[in-house]
Amino acid sequence: MPMHEALRTLLLLALAGCLVTVAGSGAVWWRDEQRRLRRYLRRALGAAPESVIIAPGRGRAAALSVEHGLIAVLWDGGVKGLIYRLRQLVGAELILDDQVAARAYRGEPRRALDQAPGAAHRVALRLIFDNPSDPDFELELWPPADPARRERGTARDAITVGRRWISGVEAILRQPEAEREPLPMARPSPPDEDPEDDPPWDDEGEDIL
Repeated sequence: MPMHEALRTLLLLALAGCLVTVAGSGAVWWRDEQRRLRRYLRRALGAAPESVIIAPGRGRAAALSVEHGLIAVLWDGGVKGLIYRLRQLVGAELILDDQVAARAYRGEPRRALDQAPGAAHRVALRLIFDNPSDPDFELELWPPADPARRERGTARDAITVGRRWISGVEAILRQPEAEREPLPMARPSPPDEDPEDDPPWDDEGEDIL
């Protein structure tokens, strides 16, 4: 084989390798847990949410849209989900080491967390809804399910995120009922950018409450 043909073959192989690497990296980026869950939440709400919270490594997330009067919760990596009206949100609890450290409930004074402890073995946020079949949804914020994620945050960070959500829920619950009345809802539609990325929402199921 002439030298120039061998060189051309090597260059083509190197280019093909680069393309495969780039494609693989792009797929990993697109399928990243947090990006995927944020896409699903945005689709479920029909708009960009004002607030999002994700349980790292557990495939669970929640987001709310004050404009549309909706709050969506996802689990099993976004495969399953429910959409509630904001008026069905009864309250929220921040749980530290299996103890309720802060809470906000409709019609009750807020129980605030004045100081965030420096360490906790478990941090979770529980959302409570006025719905008998699915009355609550819990997100375990710390520790992450994936040990590799431990370097991306601390228990204090998780507590701060949970406390911020408690404050947001309290602000929503203080609004008069008429202001929390949602706009008419529509079912989530498949994403335009990637039909295969669509979570299998069951058209016959009760995923909008």
